Amino acid sequence: MDSVAATDTEQAVTAAFEPRIIAFVCNWCTYTGADLAGTSRIQMAPNVRIIRLPCTGRIDPLFIVKAFERGADGVIVSGCHPGDCHYSSGNFHARRRFAVAREIMGFFGIDTGRVVFSWVSASEGRKWSEVVNDATSQVRALGPFTAYRDLAAGKG
Repeated sequence: MDSVAATDTEQAVTAAFEPRIIAFVCNWCTYTGADLAGTSRIQMAPNVRIIRLPCTGRIDPLFIVKAFERGADGVIVSGCHPGDCHYSSGNFHARRRFAVAREIMGFFGIDTGRVVFSWVSASEGRKWSEVVNDATSQVRALGPFTAYRDLAAGKG
């Protein structure tokens, strides 16, 4: 295959690319906000799969790495606003862990633009849809995350 045809093929794959995004969300705030967005029929990208946790304070940075390892192109971490945590201080722990996670992402070769951290309360369905749409657009612009898939296939 000549280089022009290869470039056209790559552009066609990128144009048809729809990112797979995993969202780790707080049961008490963000999950309820996402539910509100759905029941209010607020339009948002269908690319996000939600994993509901009791609190964002329970999110280990390795959860994010595992999501990429298992095929995610992007990750959203979202919980209660600071001071509104159902468990008092879980979101403060999450914020500290997220700072560490950003450094770990760089170490593992994951562009930090693929990971979005946000605060969404139970009454912010519209904000959740904006987070989803913004994250989807951002990851779509970065293209598919193939580093781990290439390693598994022996290409890296």
